[in-house]
Amino acid sequence: MKQIITVFFFAVLSLTAQAQNKGLPDFTELVEKQGAAVVNISTTQVIRGANRGVQPFPFAEDDPMSDFFRRFIPRQPGVLGAPSVPRDFESRSLGSGFIVSNDGFILTNAHVVDSADEILVRLTDKREYKAKVIGADKRTDVALIKIEATALPVVRVGYPNDLKVGEWVVAIGSPFGFDNSVTAGIVSAKGRSLPQENFVPFIQTDVAVNPGNSGGPLFNMQGEVVGINSQIYSRSGGFMGISFAIPIDVAMDIQSQLKTSGKVSRGRIGVVIQEVTKELAESFGLSKAQGAAVNAVEKGGPAEKAGIEPGDVILAFDGRQVGSSSDLPRIVGTTRPGTKITMQVWRKGAIRDLALLVGEISEEKVVVKNAKISKPAEQAANRLGFVVSELSSEQKRDLKVNNGLIVEDIRGNVARADLRPGDVILALIAHGDTTEISTADQFNKLLGQFDKASNITLLVRRGELQIFVTIKGVPDKKAE
Repeated sequence: MKQIITVFFFAVLSLTAQAQNKGLPDFTELVEKQGAAVVNISTTQVIRGANRGVQPFPFAEDDPMSDFFRRFIPRQPGVLGAPSVPRDFESRSLGSGFIVSNDGFILTNAHVVDSADEILVRLTDKREYKAKVIGADKRTDVALIKIEATALPVVRVGYPNDLKVGEWVVAIGSPFGFDNSVTAGIVSAKGRSLPQENFVPFIQTDVAVNPGNSGGPLFNMQGEVVGINSQIYSRSGGFMGISFAIPIDVAMDIQSQLKTSGKVSRGRIGVVIQEVTKELAESFGLSKAQGAAVNAVEKGGPAEKAGIEPGDVILAFDGRQVGSSSDLPRIVGTTRPGTKITMQVWRKGAIRDLALLVGEISEEKVVVKNAKISKPAEQAANRLGFVVSELSSEQKRDLKVNNGLIVEDIRGNVARADLRPGDVILALIAHGDTTEISTADQFNKLLGQFDKASNITLLVRRGELQIFVTIKGVPDKKAE
């Protein structure tokens, strides 16, 4: 019996040892070696008297929760009859950063230091330094700041492209002001595109990231920084298992430019693009949904000079494949202005190579105007279920187009498509061929060439934009 118990005891020890070897990773060594290069960043912004009447939050200005409310809840004047602020006051916020050179250069998020009158950096050994902003890039949310110090601990930079989905990663930062807090998780996805964030292929993780973590490093298991924790997706403003980091290679390229010139130069080509769906690919004659569909081309811009036309699908740029429309802004943006490149496009069933000289992006000014339409008399809908009328000379002049039909009303099954009253139909695309639309009769005759089950793609002018709208066909129901 004793012999059986002894064998069982050693078997349990063996299984325990195996479980420890294959179990959760140990982050202690990583944190000990890299934690000293992570810093706490606190900023102060003086709100001048012009902002009097703004109701402060119910927290002390240096309370970490104040940063939470400042970022996620807009301030409302005179809430519940509360007294207005009778003087100038200081707004404080907290964030994180990490040291990239031993002479005091620190990377963080642009939103952490935005509009700050004073920036204070605190190291893990409690030393504090005032910092100055070398440069900040709002498009990528990367900022480079500097403190006057030497012989500082420095992070090691890794390679985000080597990351694998499911791999363990670690974040170190100051959530809600709690210095050098360590959280861990896995890489959930790579190359994520977020609304209004066209220049960053985000790393998505399930690492716990909260207000105050912004600007802190994301480490791989080798102790290398692979990203800057930047954003969270949350309904409450707190951690919900979805956080996003800026790949460190993107950030290091930005910091290099900020360090050299204090600003970032990006390439541009002057096109408006749209995702290629399965239905659009069918219309263009592509074998699969890929690339970026060109809706409009800026007059006099690099793309027009290169011969790009609306209806082209950009498949490759400077030898790099464009898998989806979200890839193109990132690829073009990282190309230095003045570079001569070759762009591969799909046009009317064939691939073409076009030479292009990359321009430089400037601050965008977006102006959206809606076409003015008069209320139509009762008209019959066409076979697609919408009512169109020809543009007047005045409308053509206002819209700066030579042809097209304005959509007056939407009826029937077409309501399922993204077509709206006020849209101007410029062209019809099918099987790789594009036909400009001039009259209602011409348009209806073209429609008559397709059966009800066919998908029809239209080039549509909406405000200042041109987009492709696919109207899916409705197959005849078969008798059961």
